Amino acid sequence: MLTSDAGSRAGGAERRRNLALVLQRVHTGPATRSELTRVSGLNRSTVGALVADLAGRGLVVEDEPAAAGQVGRPSPVVRAGELPVAIAINPEVDAVTVALVRLGGAVIAVERTPFAAAPSVDAAVAAAAGSVQRLLAQQPTHRPVGAGLAVPGVVSTADGVVRLAPHLGWRDVPLATRFAEVLRVPVAAGNDATLGARAEALFGAGRGVADLVYLNGGASGIGGGIVAGGVPLTGATGHAGEFGHLILAPSGGADTLGVRGTFESSVSRAALLGALHLDDAAPDALEAALIVSDDPAVAREVDRQIDVLATAIANAVTVLNPARVILGGFLSALAAVAGPRLDSLVADRALPGIGEHVEIRRSELGSRIMLIGAAELAFGPLLADPAAYAP
Repeated sequence: MLTSDAGSRAGGAERRRNLALVLQRVHTGPATRSELTRVSGLNRSTVGALVADLAGRGLVVEDEPAAAGQVGRPSPVVRAGELPVAIAINPEVDAVTVALVRLGGAVIAVERTPFAAAPSVDAAVAAAAGSVQRLLAQQPTHRPVGAGLAVPGVVSTADGVVRLAPHLGWRDVPLATRFAEVLRVPVAAGNDATLGARAEALFGAGRGVADLVYLNGGASGIGGGIVAGGVPLTGATGHAGEFGHLILAPSGGADTLGVRGTFESSVSRAALLGALHLDDAAPDALEAALIVSDDPAVAREVDRQIDVLATAIANAVTVLNPARVILGGFLSALAAVAGPRLDSLVADRALPGIGEHVEIRRSELGSRIMLIGAAELAFGPLLADPAAYAP
């Protein structure tokens, strides 16, 4: 039999779990109280009390819906609050980008600091710290709950140590600790493409499916992330999804790690820019240039890369059997100009009965994806235990 103290603790733990359940649902999009009652399995009065608690903390806001077309009293709509924000940081070979992101995946402010060459750790930390200071000064009512780092490399999620970021030239860097010392908030770090997969699953092209593969093509090469059964698949050491280093043709060229014949060595942003005679281009500009180009050399390069991309996707589909494969960065641009051919090749090369059923989609989050993914790291503790948050 539970003592009164033990019963109180059990009831308190249950309330904390229920608060988290409601906030996690609202984080993915507005919901009526009626819907929260239905998905939670709780009664209406309990949901009302939980929503009131979260609203008192500034974590949710209730809006009265329009009553048109409804019978009876309309249910209030609960949406994510606007005051708590996550600091999202994405260091890349050509820039360090910082954003403030609200609950619900809304990016409200961004600053990008360009670099002529890959920044050192010190330069990246200094640039990001300056951006954070300026962005928070411009948004004085917002309260940062933490920071998330989306890093193009192998990251130990347990301690935020960047084991290897070859394009940046970083190895065994305690990056989360370095940023926490400067920003004075909790900091977590993860692989950028793995975080991109999480962002697409919650807010983008991955909504509505439990199994997906995300492939991102950026200035640093190709990375990937996997969601299996609705849960990010990270692997034993947190490094699952390194699709860019899949060996597709052992006699091919070397990638940034010196491995020959990898996906990343054959499908690259640099090769597309070279065919277009461009020194650099943002993802949207690269896509536009590919679409309007009538240069046969560009068409040949696109066809060559699509052929390799299809093989990599087919291998992933055969092994993981995802419902969707989502393409981001310059891979999305390739799909924009040769999507039907890509679909056909994947269907032909994947295991029969699997390849023809997978959906290949372009990212819906665009250039915001890594920032939204990084913010999820920062929001993790808040979403897990909103009762610990004091407004």
